[in-house]
Amino acid sequence: MARLSDLLLPTERQPPADAEAISHQLMVRAGLVRQLGAGLWSWLPAGWRVHQRVVAIIREEMERIGSQEVLLPLLQPAEPWRRTGRYDAVGDEMFRLADRRDADMVLAMTHEEAMTHHVAQVVRSYRDLPFSLFQLQLKERDEPRPRAGVLRTREFVMKDAYSFAADVEGLEEQYARFREAYARIYDRSGLRWYEVESDTGMMGGRRAHEYMAPCAAGEDDVVLAVDEDGATRYAANVEVAEATAATVPLPAAGDGPRPVDTPGTATIAALAEQLDRPAGTLLKAFPVVVAERMALVLVRGDHQVEEVKLARALGGPVRQATEEEIGAAIGPAGFIGPVDPATPIRIVVDRAVVESTAASPDGGWVVGANVVDRHLDGVVPGRDFEHEVADVRRVVAGDTVEGLPVTIEPAIEAGNIFQLMTRYSEPLGATFLDADGEERPIIMGSYGIGPARIVAAAVEQYHDDRGISWPKAIAPWDVHVVALGKPGTEEQEVAARVATELEDAGLRVVLDDRAGGAGQKLTDAELLGCPLRITVGRRSLAAGTVEAQIRRGQEDVEGGLPLEGVADAVRDLWERIP
Repeated sequence: MARLSDLLLPTERQPPADAEAISHQLMVRAGLVRQLGAGLWSWLPAGWRVHQRVVAIIREEMERIGSQEVLLPLLQPAEPWRRTGRYDAVGDEMFRLADRRDADMVLAMTHEEAMTHHVAQVVRSYRDLPFSLFQLQLKERDEPRPRAGVLRTREFVMKDAYSFAADVEGLEEQYARFREAYARIYDRSGLRWYEVESDTGMMGGRRAHEYMAPCAAGEDDVVLAVDEDGATRYAANVEVAEATAATVPLPAAGDGPRPVDTPGTATIAALAEQLDRPAGTLLKAFPVVVAERMALVLVRGDHQVEEVKLARALGGPVRQATEEEIGAAIGPAGFIGPVDPATPIRIVVDRAVVESTAASPDGGWVVGANVVDRHLDGVVPGRDFEHEVADVRRVVAGDTVEGLPVTIEPAIEAGNIFQLMTRYSEPLGATFLDADGEERPIIMGSYGIGPARIVAAAVEQYHDDRGISWPKAIAPWDVHVVALGKPGTEEQEVAARVATELEDAGLRVVLDDRAGGAGQKLTDAELLGCPLRITVGRRSLAAGTVEAQIRRGQEDVEGGLPLEGVADAVRDLWERIP
């Protein structure tokens, strides 16, 4: 049993001035965390209890699927990172340093290199596979804009796991086990969550999923299609989401492109206003460079390019072309288009443009004429210029998936999993001999969860104007016993006895035995957010009862609970809390 008279729980009336996310505000006000520096957070006793309850759930579910726990160094030599190419590719987010012997070192953001290094030393045969390893270890990331409390930090604990298999079938089996384990972790933690298709990003590989907890503070956007029964039929990160856009009717194209004078219309908004045309009937041009080659990407004027999808479509990282590069290869910036550019150029048209063109077979688009203050009307892709087709636009609300309209909502990424394939085993020499004696690279998967993100997501999803309302499984304590009256009074003595009985009944209990007034004690209890509050005061003692309140919804138990047999009554009430 914890006593607030002994506990470091520095609650605050007001949130930090720079706190925008609810989780940032309430976790500081409830005395769970404190900031040491930008993106560097310390967990205080009550907050660490919540964090470790999440960790316990994660560890149980990892062991349930047979994953074995290890612990690898946070400080690592740079050489394995150079061999995988990530030492240079990651950029400034990686902490790099040199030791006293001037050897290059890194503070690990993740542990693919280290884990693969060790496996390469011990695995020899297909008989050694498959298996998986996991750890709960610090990660370091030089986050350029730390924000939202513990959501975006420079140092954090992460559970990262890695599977090793002899073939793709073995990877798929391991991947399925981790997906099931992740579902149990989030369900047990009490979160509302979605599994969504995602981009593999810097991790590499062929397939990835993210686990998203919807809330207003989320830094990612999730695209959802829900059927009439409320079942989610489609979920994807907006970075990779695909959906069908409503087509736009196009004006007649005529026999060929027609020049139109459009002075001062270097933006889609200005052009649409001058021509009195919907933005969706204009084509927006994005000149980019990929692998040192210029490409012109065209989307509808009412759509935006999604950079992750664009990089996938073009086959590598892209950057925006400079004004000088645009002028040399295509034409003057603000008026560029796909018809007769200055030099032959790769042209990519978004799929939604093609679909609208097909829906208006006699229609045409407005594009830049590659001349200052001039555009071309009645342009038809395929007739007036050659092009590739790719899905490169950002999905918007109202698009459809299998006839269902999609919505977009913000969410916190609370975990991710990747099918790495041989992305790390090949450069690091992690191989095995198959049944025919042939050497093959190990097929890998990677699986990450951030306990702090689960904690913050729970606060974001379950709070009210008085404080946090924890899910039962991860609350710092099950029951908050509040003793009214001063130390040494009957209320205090009875409250201590009740707290002891509840502990003996298997509940986790915190007792507020401080000398403060009722207002401060009840306010702190609401702020801290334990699922059940028991209050012992003079009035309830006179009636032979204790007051009881379920924190979520601030639901008071009418008439309280009987003091005689209070442990059984509280236990029964606890079991009925969702």
